Amino acid sequence: MGSVTATVAPPTASNVILWFRTFGAIAGSGFRRYATYRQAAVAGAVTNTVFGFLRCYLLLAVAGAAGSVAGYDRAQLATFVWAGQGLLAVILFWGWTDLADRIRTGEVASDLLRPVHPVTSYLATDLGRAGWAGVSRLLPPVLVGPLFFDVHLPARWQTVPLFVASVLLAVVLSFGCRYLVNATAYWLEDVRGPQILWTLASGAFAGLYFPLPFLPDALYLALQFGTPFPSLLQIPLDVLVERDSTATQVGLVAVQAGWTVAALALCRLVQRRAERRLVVQGG
Repeated sequence: MGSVTATVAPPTASNVILWFRTFGAIAGSGFRRYATYRQAAVAGAVTNTVFGFLRCYLLLAVAGAAGSVAGYDRAQLATFVWAGQGLLAVILFWGWTDLADRIRTGEVASDLLRPVHPVTSYLATDLGRAGWAGVSRLLPPVLVGPLFFDVHLPARWQTVPLFVASVLLAVVLSFGCRYLVNATAYWLEDVRGPQILWTLASGAFAGLYFPLPFLPDALYLALQFGTPFPSLLQIPLDVLVERDSTATQVGLVAVQAGWTVAALALCRLVQRRAERRLVVQGG
């Protein structure tokens, strides 16, 4: 008696188009959702701008009379600060607990009944959020900074598309890291501990408080290639200020891409293990 082997049909063009339409619709709903918080956006933009002045004066003081430090001149440091202040809300290191909250209340069960994978659904929503943040939180600091400081403008045309790609990868990577932190709620229920660790590590090692090249070379390289944190902020800003050659910029973006793919793959693996745990518990 012959055996029957199940085969998986390759995705058709219509299925791919439907997937992109669904992804775009979810991203659009995420944009509209976060666009309703206009007062919070204004308050956040003002706060980021005020701290931009403080950080910029501090880093310029570090440069001192020499006019440069760790490969950054004064204009590059100013751009590093103001672009970084604008990217904070776009990349979003902290404050996202949507998944953890739904796990704690049990509402995550409804996510598992939807035809879209939870990682895909939350990622699309987060990209919509980042789009709104790009309009409401990125533009104000980037426009205010050059009014008071000399900034570095890209001298190579390749820098602009590389920077856009780098920021997009940083947003997706940040989502992956935040998703993994939230997913610990499947096992811990209370994620305040992992959230605190993530807050401390991401701020210190992503280049938020100071450019990582200020550190000793060995430590900087270990962070750059051994952890995902510099790919969240340091690499996009280094690409923008053109601290390195174009070839080096491409290599840094490739490092980001590697970490991003690994983070998303790990998100799906953790989600699959978590779903098995829910089934075992009867949820």
